[in-house]
Amino acid sequence: MKKLYVGGLPYKTGDDELNSLFTNYGKVTSAKVIKDKFSGRSRGFGFVEMEDDNEAMVAVSKLNGSEYEGRKLIVNEARPMQANRPRNNKRGWKNNNRW
Repeated sequence: MKKLYVGGLPYKTGDDELNSLFTNYGKVTSAKVIKDKFSGRSRGFGFVEMEDDNEAMVAVSKLNGSEYEGRKLIVNEARPMQANRPRNNKRGWKNNNRW
């Protein structure tokens, strides 16, 4: 199974439209458009999981750089999420001393 990143999505694109876009290239196990947690509006990118790695790579080669509803898509293999770096400066504090 291969997970793909899809960027440059029109803001009106939903999970079903994203799924439909990739089913032309193989079996999609999941398709999710990422939404802002406060407004609920699309953030313009999402993730697609495809069952077959070869089908996923064909989808990448066909869709990356292509135009979808007036926007240029960015499609590539998703990278693992990295943990946030810890902050050493708190607001109003610098090196554990007050400013």
